Amino acid sequence: MTEAARFPYLDIEPPLAEASRLPYLPLRLTSPRQTLEVSGLLDTGATVNVIPYGLGLRLGFVWEQQTTPVHLSGNLAELPARVVLLSATVAAFSPVRLAFAWTQAESVPLLLGQVNFFLEFDVCFFRAQSIFEVRAKPRS
Repeated sequence: MTEAARFPYLDIEPPLAEASRLPYLPLRLTSPRQTLEVSGLLDTGATVNVIPYGLGLRLGFVWEQQTTPVHLSGNLAELPARVVLLSATVAAFSPVRLAFAWTQAESVPLLLGQVNFFLEFDVCFFRAQSIFEVRAKPRS
């Protein structure tokens, strides 16, 4: 069994204390042009990983050069999105390849969803303790 890395929930609005705590995961994203330390919201209800427009620009992507469209739903359904591939490193785990829907939305956080973050990592939430654990998928 692989070792788990443990992380605290983060207070998004400190005056609200526990009510504002969310599972934001610190990770390193690497594109062909740039590496950035970021935090992504673990969203078990998100079908795909989503990256906001400004972060995609900071990683060196050019919108017009991304030719694979992806359709998002919910509050992002009205905006176009493109597929981008990134290398992601979580804690001391080996880097993994993650596919993201790069949206033109600015107001969305970096979302880590079912495809493909939760295909690469197991996550156990201990909300009452305000912590979560992440384990990398065993490699054969």
